[in-house]
Amino acid sequence: MRKKITIVGAGNVGGTLAQRLAERNYADLVLVDVVEGLPQGKALDLMEAGPLVGYDCEIIGTNSYEQTAHSDIAIITSGVARKPGMSRDDLLFTNMEIVKSVTQNIVKFSPNCILILISNPLDAMTQLAFHVSGFPKHRVLGMAGVLDTARFRTFLSWEGKVSVTDTYALVLGGHGDTMVPMPRYSTVAGVPIPELFSKETLARLIERTQNGGAEVVKLLKTGSAFYAPSAAAAQMVDAILLDQKKILPCSVYLEGEYGIDRLFVGVPAKLGSSGVKEIAKMMLSVEEQVALQKSAQAVKELIDLMLTKGGMNR
Repeated sequence: MRKKITIVGAGNVGGTLAQRLAERNYADLVLVDVVEGLPQGKALDLMEAGPLVGYDCEIIGTNSYEQTAHSDIAIITSGVARKPGMSRDDLLFTNMEIVKSVTQNIVKFSPNCILILISNPLDAMTQLAFHVSGFPKHRVLGMAGVLDTARFRTFLSWEGKVSVTDTYALVLGGHGDTMVPMPRYSTVAGVPIPELFSKETLARLIERTQNGGAEVVKLLKTGSAFYAPSAAAAQMVDAILLDQKKILPCSVYLEGEYGIDRLFVGVPAKLGSSGVKEIAKMMLSVEEQVALQKSAQAVKELIDLMLTKGGMNR
């Protein structure tokens, strides 16, 4: 039987992700949205592209959750998008209620699925979904580091005037301004980037990576990034659905790893058919550890805000 993937939110991220996954042709898709006609129209359009592109998976658009039943993976993209001048954290309370409701509905019809969160603020929403779902920690994760790493790799390739395929990068921490790009573990053609670029250049590239989402929002004016986020989520789905056991930086639940406890923060994780199979261990310098702890604290502050609003129980 073909696998089944549900995408909640048929906006730019959800719709583009549905296209990317349809073209992989390894699972049937259900696209859910509260806007009447939106998921149905996008699903129909995607189905009509099938004969041209060469996929024959089933794609359903719906405003309810009944047709999502027995999904293997559910991806939550729904929520209010950022506007110019807004931080991801500004979205907290609005998206908190949306993600809470969506998670409850997903769990009702697909109690054995793996949950992937894309909604912002990412780490806080992933923690909320974990709390609401009652799922084990290996079946709830957030898309963050894969996207941030892709942005870092893009800027490295431009700076070095090399193919992006020759770059490798790593970004840890929360998906926000305190994220922690890791120059020591980032390379161009296998050469660590501190050996290729000056400290000033690295500082500039790191800052641009940390503000990568805001840069896109400022340019678009009426929306936020969706091509790169959907590609990042699709890479995570590949690793899980195809049991690739691929190590990707994701927002996962830590219980003492990296000195962080009971919190979703971005670290390298091995992904496979069961979700998060293992958290990869890395040796961090004192400076890197301090930066990661600072990023984790920023995530914890958002969790504490949700606690005060009753979105989560202690």
